Amino acid sequence: MRKQGVGMSRRRLLRLAAVAGAGAVLGGVPALFAASGAERTATPVIRKSIPSSGKTLPVIGIGTARRYDVGESEEERAPIREVLRLLPELGGRGVDTAPSYGSAETVIGDLVAELGIRDQLFIATKVRQQDHDAALEEIEDSFRRLRTDRLDLLYVHNLVGWRHKLPVLREMKDAGRIRYLGISTHSESQYAQLQDIMEQEELDAIQVDYAVDNRNAEERILPLARERGIAVFTNLPFGRGRVFRALGEESIPAWAAEYGIRSWAQFALMFVVSHPAVTVAIPGTATPAYARDNVGTAHGTLPDEAVRRRMAALVDEA
Repeated sequence: MRKQGVGMSRRRLLRLAAVAGAGAVLGGVPALFAASGAERTATPVIRKSIPSSGKTLPVIGIGTARRYDVGESEEERAPIREVLRLLPELGGRGVDTAPSYGSAETVIGDLVAELGIRDQLFIATKVRQQDHDAALEEIEDSFRRLRTDRLDLLYVHNLVGWRHKLPVLREMKDAGRIRYLGISTHSESQYAQLQDIMEQEELDAIQVDYAVDNRNAEERILPLARERGIAVFTNLPFGRGRVFRALGEESIPAWAAEYGIRSWAQFALMFVVSHPAVTVAIPGTATPAYARDNVGTAHGTLPDEAVRRRMAALVDEA
């Protein structure tokens, strides 16, 4: 039996978008998404600050693992080009990548240069080579592939060799080659070590896995980030798809729609970015329809803690 509510599942929404194709446009916005709330550029974008600088970012960015590992053909690159073109237009900025994501850095660098939008994006990448010289080479290769002389954020990937790499990243920050430095993980097995690093080191940012059905980071990592003034970027905000599998065919509850939520992707993302410690969520986004839906979250209203508990309970009980 379907739950009573409003809106539609992500699958139905995007299926209708595909059928609509190049249909009616309202003020430059596809009518389907304008009506659904997935693209609401007329409303203010939710932004949060990076504590170490006070600079703000839109709360939804894009992740590029796996699906940006494509070749040079127009067929492969066209959807990604459109996502990158749309991102700042929709009110987003953050693009997260890594050398380990196959050709993603090269694809991003080529397309961003082609579009001429480098100054409209906040580009983050990672370094994971253990050896000092190999790590330096990897970083320089990232600059080359991304076609930029300055990175907005550089992480030590999955804590690999962090003691040796953080001093190198600090030197690069002092030299103006990177704006921010941090540590990334996507595994709870590294939380204890990450916590130790956060307590010992001066970091601008961390990246950690966090979702409405994966809330373990709430226990210590997220509170510690607030205490230490560290920005939090979250990977895997859809919990590896578990939210969609559990609730994807149900309607969005009316109480959730009051916060501008019109799809389960927006439900999952809104839960993540409404945590006080979270700065930006970075969902994997490789199609224009997903870009509109995901970034549309940033045009909603952040729920309070009581509503967040209700959101978590809905998923837990599904």
